[in-house]
Amino acid sequence: MRGFETSEFSARTEHAQRRMEQAGLSALLLTTEPEIRYFTGYLTRFWESPTRPWFLILPVSGKPIAVIPSIGAALMAQTWVEDIRTWSAPDLDDDGVSLLADTLREVCPEDAAIGLPDGHETHVRMPLADLNRLQQEVGNRVLGSDGGILRTLRMVKSPAEIAKIETACAIAGQAFQRVPEIAREGVALDEVFRRFQMLCLDEGADWVPYLAGGAEQSGYTDVISPARATALTPGDVLMLDTGLVWDGYFCDFDRNWSIGAASPQVSDAYATLIEASDAAFEAARPGATAAELFHVMNKVLSRTSGETGAGRLGHGLGMSLTEWPSLIPADHTVLEPGMVLTLEPGIAVGDKILVHEENIVITEGAPRFISPRIGPELPEI
Repeated sequence: MRGFETSEFSARTEHAQRRMEQAGLSALLLTTEPEIRYFTGYLTRFWESPTRPWFLILPVSGKPIAVIPSIGAALMAQTWVEDIRTWSAPDLDDDGVSLLADTLREVCPEDAAIGLPDGHETHVRMPLADLNRLQQEVGNRVLGSDGGILRTLRMVKSPAEIAKIETACAIAGQAFQRVPEIAREGVALDEVFRRFQMLCLDEGADWVPYLAGGAEQSGYTDVISPARATALTPGDVLMLDTGLVWDGYFCDFDRNWSIGAASPQVSDAYATLIEASDAAFEAARPGATAAELFHVMNKVLSRTSGETGAGRLGHGLGMSLTEWPSLIPADHTVLEPGMVLTLEPGIAVGDKILVHEENIVITEGAPRFISPRIGPELPEI
């Protein structure tokens, strides 16, 4: 099912408001696409334009209040939000600041604390000058931290959210199965990238905002560069890593193929990657930590390989391509049922690397793969 029942947004709001009350916050001020969509269901690609700011106020009681450019009013009216306040944007003199300040003064007492997400992986999506002006216009009300409320809420997905991520994973899995249709010796890597995005759309993706990868002899040197018009040759390892979107939720996993027969060194390294991700999968139970999953994978990888420089071996997944937590030694986030994670071990093969990525969901017992699980044999094209 596309979208959510109103009860989904009502529950999210109530959970946030309980935490706000405990933290002494009178309101949350939200400015980014996933934050606003989390409480409203407001799904649009209009965020690609950086021109207009968008605001959502979540009071400590009652429903959210949208303070948005007038161009978005009709779509916001289709959500469960009833209080929609608009201005004609862009306004070079006052781009919604006075309207936003008026609303905050209306719903918050004079000594209120107003929370904004302020940790890693967050930002405030409005000009700094406007943010400073807003603080002046709200008087003694203080714009400060949300205390991690948004991070905590978004980390644990509802069954309806997990179902959307699973759908995205299934679409990507079907597209990956069709890669031999578009990739073979002599085909340029940039053409493979274009055709793979077409496969994702053909299989049902809404859009493909993220596609990375590479193809070189016995591995690849990096996985974030734009694809070049370089023909695939025997001995290349092709990797495609996609974050496609279905109904506002991402998948994020990759697949590797050898062009022709793989060398024993490459085959062994690939099998080690699968062993590492499987070991983390077995350890991914409620009560374990993100750091523990890192160490489980790193223990397998370090038997035969040095540091790949990836920085982390997985992360959270959902409305954004990458979310909290990070599978790194310093992240001691405790796993809970409902968390969706990527497992992303990387391994060095000479002066190249190989990377493998899967998506899983934490449950009350054993975790569950939501990307199609694969075996330790590197597929050949």
